[in-house]
Amino acid sequence: MSTAAPKGLQDVVANESSICFIDGDKGILSYRGIDIHELAEKSSFEEITYLLWNGALPTAAELNDFSHQLAAARQIPDDVIAFLRNVPKTASPMEVLRTTVSLLSIYDADEKSTLHTANIRKSFRLTAQIAMIVAIFDRIRKGKEIVKPDTSLSHAANFLWMLNGEKPSETAIRALDVALILHADHELNASTFAARVIAATLSDLHSAITGAIGALKGPLHGGANEAVMHLLYDIDKAGEDPVEHVRKMLANKEKISGFGHRVYTTEDPRATHLRKMSEDLGKDANPKWYTMSRQIELFIKEEKKLNANVDFYSASTYTTLGIDIDLFTPIFAISRISGWCAHVIEQHDDNRLIRPRADYTGPAWPAPYVPMEQRSSQTKPYPPKPSA
Repeated sequence: MSTAAPKGLQDVVANESSICFIDGDKGILSYRGIDIHELAEKSSFEEITYLLWNGALPTAAELNDFSHQLAAARQIPDDVIAFLRNVPKTASPMEVLRTTVSLLSIYDADEKSTLHTANIRKSFRLTAQIAMIVAIFDRIRKGKEIVKPDTSLSHAANFLWMLNGEKPSETAIRALDVALILHADHELNASTFAARVIAATLSDLHSAITGAIGALKGPLHGGANEAVMHLLYDIDKAGEDPVEHVRKMLANKEKISGFGHRVYTTEDPRATHLRKMSEDLGKDANPKWYTMSRQIELFIKEEKKLNANVDFYSASTYTTLGIDIDLFTPIFAISRISGWCAHVIEQHDDNRLIRPRADYTGPAWPAPYVPMEQRSSQTKPYPPKPSA
């Protein structure tokens, strides 16, 4: 009899990959072997994306060409814009993003190809388009005019420009750029694994990314920073002390989002940079959200021995940048598309269908076949009744 896999496939190695290395015990995250701290301090999102797709950092000329190709891909078919205009304004941005990415495949000349060169071309387009979709839908739902992309701006700067309709400050651009770098890839997380499973069937890149967005939409993957900001808003609205509010939540056995991680047993290295960003942005704007977050973080670390993860300080960082809560997870996708594409490219370059097995826990074989006239609700051994 085979050994049962742990729940949620915890620590099960499911694939080989040269894209991302994590050591949760030592708090290490690296892209292609380069430490995330160095990349966050010295690189741009465009440079990181080149690294993820090509396996090495670019030369100055290669980065310049890559950045121009990414900027030139900021185009969305008119029919897709019309679709965004007709989507109910009450739709969640993640629903709209998931559906629009699927729709874009119809208009992509390389849609049916899984060749490396075609995947690279599609990756340029989707990376540019996902950021545009989020900004365009947000303006449409608020009754504002769509802002045309500016190809002279970086990826982060152009998103803020299209979202807000005004040229962002260098501080805001750098803050978002670093946030995009930190979220670009994280090995076989739920959405990336979903993308690889879909790609392994030799389905197309758009299908894989649509599936990845569907996985990211779940609150156990992409929604924790939204919950963190709702908590901060609730505390602020009630005029309560942050620590006392959280203390009461713990007494009521309520979950505090933004703490702990399935991989990291020490501090999430991405949280280190987001904490500093939140603090720096607060100095230029409103320090309230950083101050409250820091008080909660220190209390939870002392009380529960849990570290803040990437979601905790991204909440106050995005809010200080003037970004709505329901755009937090779409911004995650704006970054993670670079990693998703890298994994789909890697999967297609050396493909084998991903087909795991399950540890069967149902009735023992051979279970008796009960004739219709002898069946009753009492004779059904499976499935078990859900717990209250």
